Amino acid sequence: MRRGIAATALVASLALAATACGGDDSGSDSSGPVTITWWDTSNATNEAPTYQALVKEFEAANKDVKVKYVNVPFDQAQNKFDTAAGSKGAPDILRSEVGWTPAFAKKSFFLPLDGTEALAEQDKFKSNLLEQAKYEGKTYGVPFVTDTLALVYNKALFEKAGITEAPKTWDDLKKAAATIKGKTGVDGYWGSTQAYYAQSFLYGEGTDTVDADAKKITVNSPEAKRAYGTWLSLFDGKGLHKADTTADAYAHIQDAFVNGKVAAIVQGPWEITNFYKGSAFKDKSNLGIATVPAGSSGKAGAPTGGHNLSVYAGSDEAHQKAALKFVKFMTSAKSQETIALKNSTLPTRDDAYTEQVKADPGIAGYQGVLSAAQPRPALPEYSSLWGPLDTELPKIAGGKVSLDKGLSTAETSIAKLVPDFSK
Repeated sequence: MRRGIAATALVASLALAATACGGDDSGSDSSGPVTITWWDTSNATNEAPTYQALVKEFEAANKDVKVKYVNVPFDQAQNKFDTAAGSKGAPDILRSEVGWTPAFAKKSFFLPLDGTEALAEQDKFKSNLLEQAKYEGKTYGVPFVTDTLALVYNKALFEKAGITEAPKTWDDLKKAAATIKGKTGVDGYWGSTQAYYAQSFLYGEGTDTVDADAKKITVNSPEAKRAYGTWLSLFDGKGLHKADTTADAYAHIQDAFVNGKVAAIVQGPWEITNFYKGSAFKDKSNLGIATVPAGSSGKAGAPTGGHNLSVYAGSDEAHQKAALKFVKFMTSAKSQETIALKNSTLPTRDDAYTEQVKADPGIAGYQGVLSAAQPRPALPEYSSLWGPLDTELPKIAGGKVSLDKGLSTAETSIAKLVPDFSK
């Protein structure tokens, strides 16, 4: 789950407009190197330079392949690839968010990778991440980076308030927020109105947006209402920051946290490098990372996120062969270690968690909460189910509609996305 950098959107759009992708734009002839196109959806400022350097390293070692690198804003990439693949003009490789994999696999846009060079070392990858790259028994992506959400907190503010450990439940967090406000004058917690960030509240009540196995929509169930009721209650109270429903809410919350203006938020490891740039975390050891608090069921957890590298099924054989070689290189232990050290992102294979990688307190902290992460169901429509909630949750949090009304409206919209599911 990433937030695109607005400043790069125009540049990337122009690059896309000028780039014919996939096998139709090889930039090569029978005697020259094969040119493959890679759409990278990473943060253009903090992460992309590391990937671009690895591209050059790959090209230096593989003179028969050239890589056309295009950074695509994350929030635009899914629709752009869907359109491009439908017209047989997609890039040879896509850095695909894990939730997109089953949807594109269902449309036959991705090449099955089982038995290919790209998955030659599949036993090195975390098994649950490989499962999340599958659809109907076949593997359509190689896990590239992984992530989940955690409660991140300012240790100095917690200590100043006399709090010695991270809250284990949402009720604990409310009490901590009030104490922090009283002792330091700083808000203790600032929550998000985005559906992805609210997912942990559903897990805390033992439910989800849908029950994929039972083909049932559960977003308006008693358990879900209890979950979203807890979520809503964290916008009102001593030390609890009110809901920000503006378009720039993500940036506001992040800026407040890294500069010590709020003691705790829920966030993912893609922001580790930005944490360290803030005034509150010049000392990296001040960053606390804990499992997202549990709900009334006693369960705690957050969605497993991350990205796979997937190969376009519409490319010709020469481009697919070159793409598979590139995917193997980029997901190797050496490359993943480099990426982790430069970008502070989480590797997907055990042998990339070297002592040097684990010396980063951010990576070590998030590695510690991965066991509580919950994989998403292999439902092609699953990622799109957050759309209706992203529309309704800000209205609920902003007091424009009631919780019951908002969830009912979301349920109706979700029913259109999964018409074979019952309510």
